[in-house]
Amino acid sequence: MKTVETENKGLKRAYTVTIPAKDIDARVDGEIKKMAPQVRMPGFRPGKVPPNLIRKMHGEALMRDALQSAVQDSVQQLISDKALRPAMQPEVELGDDYEAGKDAEIKVTLETLPEVPSPKIDQIKLERLTLEADDAAVDEQLKQLASGQQRFEAAKKGHKAKSGDQVVIDTVGKVGGKAFDGGTLEAMPVTIGSGTLIPGFEEQLIGAAEGDEVTVNVTFPKDYQAKELKGKAATFDCVVREVKVPVEAKVDDDFAKSLGLTGLDQLRSMLKDQQQQELNGLTRTHMKRRLLDQLASEHDFDVPPSMVDAEFEQIMSQLRHEASHEEDAEAALKEIEGDSAEYRKIAERRVRLGLLLSEIGTANGIDITQQEMNRLIGQAAAQYRPEDRDQFIRFVQENPMAAAQLRAPLFEDKVVDFLFDKADVTERSATRAEIEADLESEEGHVHGPGCGHDHGEAKPKKAAKGKAKADDKPKAAEKAADAKPAKGGDKPAKAKPAPKAEATSEAKPAAKKAPAKKPTKK
Repeated sequence: MKTVETENKGLKRAYTVTIPAKDIDARVDGEIKKMAPQVRMPGFRPGKVPPNLIRKMHGEALMRDALQSAVQDSVQQLISDKALRPAMQPEVELGDDYEAGKDAEIKVTLETLPEVPSPKIDQIKLERLTLEADDAAVDEQLKQLASGQQRFEAAKKGHKAKSGDQVVIDTVGKVGGKAFDGGTLEAMPVTIGSGTLIPGFEEQLIGAAEGDEVTVNVTFPKDYQAKELKGKAATFDCVVREVKVPVEAKVDDDFAKSLGLTGLDQLRSMLKDQQQQELNGLTRTHMKRRLLDQLASEHDFDVPPSMVDAEFEQIMSQLRHEASHEEDAEAALKEIEGDSAEYRKIAERRVRLGLLLSEIGTANGIDITQQEMNRLIGQAAAQYRPEDRDQFIRFVQENPMAAAQLRAPLFEDKVVDFLFDKADVTERSATRAEIEADLESEEGHVHGPGCGHDHGEAKPKKAAKGKAKADDKPKAAEKAADAKPAKGGDKPAKAKPAPKAEATSEAKPAAKKAPAKKPTKK
């Protein structure tokens, strides 16, 4: 293998590598020897087919594979011989004039990692904000939990249904005067004001009493899942079997036992522990932000443009995705594109901090053990279907970049904890509102080579108004599941008559969303 350096400017490197034809041919011969025992051909005993005939039958595929492996090995040898530290996967280009049987000339272009200056970590000063779980907040959680367990009881005779009541009906749905398939249901409970049925359905049950007959007139949404009903006017002939009124759940021992606990004390204790864990995570995030701010202010060095480009595209991709869900998506996207220069600075900061944390971790012997890595792989594999898990595990084991991406968050946490231990830390009491206002948003991860520079994602400064938090998702998902229309070729009204399509969106905002916000610094 012959190597010629063609560029050495800043962090950029370029080489021309010549792979001798005899090396490629030797690889083909090696593959022929491996496959010869399995080759079958009429007129020859098993395993006795001459090599020249095997080459004639499979030569093109063997040459292609041999060339590919020769190129890969040559690039790895180049990196080793020149002691290179690639920032990203090198770009490899095979000459257009290559012909089988001749030397192969490849061009290898890459950016190297910079020499990171010795990190200044001996005089870090940090403030740890502390706050304790609030009994009032626990009471509010109990109240919300109880409201989510709402039940109904039979109303008094003659009671007329109002918003919030539940009406149990038998109904026959018709389009053009003819009953449509799936529109006939019996004893279906409808909670007035829940918004689970198509617009106008629930409201027309207000004022109905037990035994009443009510004709509901509605129009199916244009985006309704059943094609034959989209945009069609329909009537539902309803007979009210029963009217029920909501009963507020009483938060007591019986309520806690209905959740599978021993009593109210255990429920309060669990909620308080959860709240304290959340608060501890919030204060740690705040302290980490201050740590990264200090590191960023005291260290400045060139970073590979390719890494910044990759991080920038990741930020923009996330923000564009967020903007696409805004009410005025076009305006939100325009605002994001207008601030792209700011996002590129954020990307550069993240990459620099990632390289810095990687250097700190390497210099101080911080690493991820094989046992920890096995646990990470197992946790990630558990998110896949059982039949796909082995394939995912093999992919991670065979792909260093995928392994680094999986390892990154834990490595980052270990380095941060190491710096916390070294820092001069003072404590101060604070309120949750104070910390949240200071942070403005959730933290993602910073990015670097040993830190897995392409994990994590851009985070908007503030959650959109009305958007459900992660903790609220299970409830929202459960509500959506109750109301969702049948999928595929199922009859659209089997589960509920005319549920609106929007009800299937998990954790959908209930109010107007704020414009997409900028990601924070790392």
